[in-house]
Amino acid sequence: MATDFFQRQSDARRSTTWLVVLFLLAVVGIVAVAFLAAAWAVDLGSQYHTPAAYGSNRFERSPDDNRWAVPMMAGLGSLGVILLGSLYKIGQLRGGGAVVAENLGGRRVLPNTTDFVERRLLNVVEEMALASGVPVPPVFLLAEEQGINAFAAGYSPSDAVVTVTRGTAEQLSREQLQGVVAHEFSHILNGDMRLNVRLIGVLYGILLLGLIGQLLLRIAATSSRSRSKNNPAAFFILVGLALLVLGFVGTLMGNLIKAAVSRQRESLADASAVQFTRNPLGLAGALKRIGGWIQGSILGHANAAEASHLYFSKGVRGGLASLLDSHPPLAERIRQLDPQWDGKFPVSPATAAVYTEAAPETAGLVGAPPPIDAVPRKVVEQSAQQVGDPTEVHRQYAAEILETLPEELLAAVREPYGARAVLFALLLDRDKAVRTAQMSALTELAALDIVQLTAKLTPAVDQLDPGMRLPLVNLSLPALRTMSPAQYREFSRCFQRLVQADHRVDLFEWMLHRVLLRHLRPQFEPIRPTRTAYYNLRRLAKPCSVLLSTLAYAGNSGDAVRAALAKAAAHLPEVAVTLLPQDQCGLASLDQALNQLMRVSVKHRKRLVDACAAAVCADDLVKVREAELLRGVCDMLDCPLPPLLPQLPADR
Repeated sequence: MATDFFQRQSDARRSTTWLVVLFLLAVVGIVAVAFLAAAWAVDLGSQYHTPAAYGSNRFERSPDDNRWAVPMMAGLGSLGVILLGSLYKIGQLRGGGAVVAENLGGRRVLPNTTDFVERRLLNVVEEMALASGVPVPPVFLLAEEQGINAFAAGYSPSDAVVTVTRGTAEQLSREQLQGVVAHEFSHILNGDMRLNVRLIGVLYGILLLGLIGQLLLRIAATSSRSRSKNNPAAFFILVGLALLVLGFVGTLMGNLIKAAVSRQRESLADASAVQFTRNPLGLAGALKRIGGWIQGSILGHANAAEASHLYFSKGVRGGLASLLDSHPPLAERIRQLDPQWDGKFPVSPATAAVYTEAAPETAGLVGAPPPIDAVPRKVVEQSAQQVGDPTEVHRQYAAEILETLPEELLAAVREPYGARAVLFALLLDRDKAVRTAQMSALTELAALDIVQLTAKLTPAVDQLDPGMRLPLVNLSLPALRTMSPAQYREFSRCFQRLVQADHRVDLFEWMLHRVLLRHLRPQFEPIRPTRTAYYNLRRLAKPCSVLLSTLAYAGNSGDAVRAALAKAAAHLPEVAVTLLPQDQCGLASLDQALNQLMRVSVKHRKRLVDACAAAVCADDLVKVREAELLRGVCDMLDCPLPPLLPQLPADR
């Protein structure tokens, strides 16, 4: 890739700034058109003014006295509609990606579904999420849409959703589906989906003028049937037509903004998807399938146009959307992926591809990953350079993990009760006395069936390889997000009691706690988005010292601790990093430090990740507990770290 994860994130934030600038220019343009059109109408009306007519007016004043009143009202009225419409839509979308999916008629695919089509889709999404290092997102299905399309929406990986049409789920082969899903995960990783959701909210106000015009014309059509002397139909027709013209201008400007913001990022997502799957023909095959499919990629929902820039491929027909597309032409995208393409689209068979697919779900696996207690230093260093840039090796490793996890646990984490029980079992201490106290606390707070299921699953969890714990936690998140608010409160209380039962919190418990809080709380609690507050690291010597000292202590002792810190500090030469006493590097201090460092601008987080990896890699082998801590830190810094492979890809 020409740019890395951090550069793409910075570019997405820069695009947000341009979005605001373009929106303001569009608003100024629309208000100016409204003002000039109203001024022209007033001027035209004044040419037919007669003193007698105005003398009978109850206001008894010349139209020249109010020459600018109507244009000013038209301009301010347009401005008010745009701003109020945009604010309304932005507020409506505050719920994240699920709101966007539901607004387009999507229904959530249950994590424990037994439907073959849906199960295959979830399996592909789980693979991509585990390989990317982001939480497994909920999946929505547009069950009534036969066109082949998809999108990712949300403000962050914590509230992201992946949505596909029925046509996508049924008509694509598994490798084609992988290409589409990888494309959507690229939007999640690159920060595009946050920008795209904001674009819906911002542009809604501009498009609202045209919608109001259509409404007024419908009212006029109804009113015209009345023979009343004071029939207002003519007034509604004039105002409606005026608003339709403004809506036309707004739609044109809206499409211009979408094209300016989205077109290049769609090409980038195609390139990222190819890097992810190492199979350009899979993605190209999906695009060819769209070209040969009778429904193409078109969505029929009434709200499809407002989210057209989100889609994998063009989702609306003709009209203004074809003048300034937010997507490159289909043929151009295919030739970028398959230069040998002959320009002919394949004839789509009548039977859905998913039902004729011969390859099994585990095709391409190279064997179950071996149990690991530590990974080579070079593996961690390489992974730190691949933040936000997973490859086919990581996807294949994620598939191996899914194949290796005990079926009993895999089935459990895909439904709410089982997911809670698995997480409770993960927190149970190896010490029998502590475990007895934990189970007693759980019995007091949780429902009996949860307690019984926890006890049943504990033996399988105890035998779990340490490297499988984080993937299991990640897989549980979609099911946990379906809990009711009451269930979430009970789950939180039980979780806290289990962690505190032994009067200490180890690194795994801390990491698990932070991951769950970070990705579950936005679903159930009002959480303010994290905003950038620091544009350099000079003022953050204390939190940097806490973080790097903690990592240095995690896998070293004696003089090796100081050596590890020195290697880490070399990546932050402008920061006065010092080795803090171990009692100042507790998990509470680490929490506070990360809360500050989360607010650092994206381009500086790369050096933070490099410094963290250097502290962890001071010796030749990285213990699993160190690797878990590093991945937890990266997660909290919004820097998704791909899974740490047991060995370098070349050795696999």
